[in-house]
Amino acid sequence: MGKWARRGIGLGGMLVMAMGLAMMPLSPAMAEVQLLPESASEVDQATTDKVLATFRRADEALRTRDVEGVMSLYSEQYNYHGLKKSDMRKIWNNLFDEFQELSNVHRLSRFAKVGSGSRTVVEVTCTGSLSGLSKTGGLLVPIDSWYEEVHYLIFENGQWRIRGNVDEEPRIMPFGTSPHPLF
Repeated sequence: MGKWARRGIGLGGMLVMAMGLAMMPLSPAMAEVQLLPESASEVDQATTDKVLATFRRADEALRTRDVEGVMSLYSEQYNYHGLKKSDMRKIWNNLFDEFQELSNVHRLSRFAKVGSGSRTVVEVTCTGSLSGLSKTGGLLVPIDSWYEEVHYLIFENGQWRIRGNVDEEPRIMPFGTSPHPLF
């Protein structure tokens, strides 16, 4: 059984979801973080607010083309299927070099807390997209999109930061899965 079927989403539901993502406003330099009304939260309001602030800092860094601002969102321990924080810097530099403006949407649907103390991880379930206006072609290009991706955040140096994978994860993505290292 596929992951979509396990989640109770059939082909029709996937098509509706894809159409919804495709119809999202894709104006250049748009940034939007939405906490969906039906979202579920297993964390306190203060933690939710601080995690939302992390995503809003990402929006601002994209809008101002601030690589250092984007990089401040990543944990020093960042590891996503073998990609490290230094790899993310190269990726973001390339994105800022290729695209005049970047736009992103994060629709957050679930917050869960795993672990305790210094080992606490907040898992944020998110659906969204990242697009950019190409400098070379002048076209709006979809760069990344995701459906119910889980972002893992840890509290490090006074703020919630993106961790990547939490435990030992395979370096090779499972068949049919696309990587989502950006946020």
